[in-house]
Amino acid sequence: MFFRIISGTTLAILLALSPLSHAANSAPTVQEGDWVANEFTFNSGEKLNDLRIHYYTLGDRSKPAVLLLHGTNQPIKALLAPGFAGELFTPGAALDSSKYFIIIPESIGSGKSSKPSDGLRMNFPHYDYDDMVAAQYRLIKEGLGISHLRLVMGYSMGGMQTWLWGEKYPTMMDALVPMASQPNELSGRNWMMRRMLIESIKADPAWAQGNYQQQPPALKTANIMFSIATTGGTLNYQHKAPTRALADKLVDERLAAPVTADANDFIYIWSSSANYNALPALNRITAPMLIINSADDERNPVETGILSGELHKIKQAELFLIPASVETSGHGTMMSAKFYRDKLRAFLAATPARQDKK
Repeated sequence: MFFRIISGTTLAILLALSPLSHAANSAPTVQEGDWVANEFTFNSGEKLNDLRIHYYTLGDRSKPAVLLLHGTNQPIKALLAPGFAGELFTPGAALDSSKYFIIIPESIGSGKSSKPSDGLRMNFPHYDYDDMVAAQYRLIKEGLGISHLRLVMGYSMGGMQTWLWGEKYPTMMDALVPMASQPNELSGRNWMMRRMLIESIKADPAWAQGNYQQQPPALKTANIMFSIATTGGTLNYQHKAPTRALADKLVDERLAAPVTADANDFIYIWSSSANYNALPALNRITAPMLIINSADDERNPVETGILSGELHKIKQAELFLIPASVETSGHGTMMSAKFYRDKLRAFLAATPARQDKK
């Protein structure tokens, strides 16, 4: 299969993040690149020529590879910020970038990867999480020539994709760390809010069946509503906004922020989770798994008991539940790696390289 790697550009972003290094000149650099498949067939049966997957890497490609998967509409810079990268990629940390080759792809529909706003708008092929995982796999195998991964780890959407990685390619990795996610199909508040995001944009006359000249106003309000309802935590929000005036201030700040999303991209990526369901194939997972969730995760309520009722199907799995506090932020807690950095380091230290590499 034809592919090409567009040479990466060294970014200065990590050089500016002092927590990533003891000295500026020893900070890990980030490389950017694109892998392009001349043809990609989606689960829907639709095909796309020249599917582009943009990706970032840190470290030496001769080192054990780590695949890190982002959340829905999450900019990669969030994974390079001090609260995450500064806790995990530094010397001696769990994912020390001098010891691992860290690969962070942008999913289909995100960032600089192929997406509806490139020109096809609502004629872009309809994709799902299985398509995203298949594209990631081809990037790893065909684009980067890597046959085995030390770790697959992801947050939210990336966490759900981590479950799928363990099922689809069970011998390809030593370990799996899904975060802020569960294996069951989208349901309850999680799916209801996603559905409302999509419907509110489609109901806006300015959307014009996807042929808008300017971003429809519903895009901003829908996104803010979803974020407030499903990210931030109960105790944390009350701590930040104990009065109506402070709550209004938080809302006003969000309303004043510029719109950086595209409505069609937004509809597609939230719709892509509709048929996700990793429950039926849990017994295919053979790599040791550390599941990291927070007790105040609004999208994945621990009270449902879903995880505790399903973990017995996995050969080796442990749930690490971060207690709710004024410091946690609900579904967004995973961006503060201080809560689980030590647990992740201990898990990797206790998880040897597998002997069944293929």
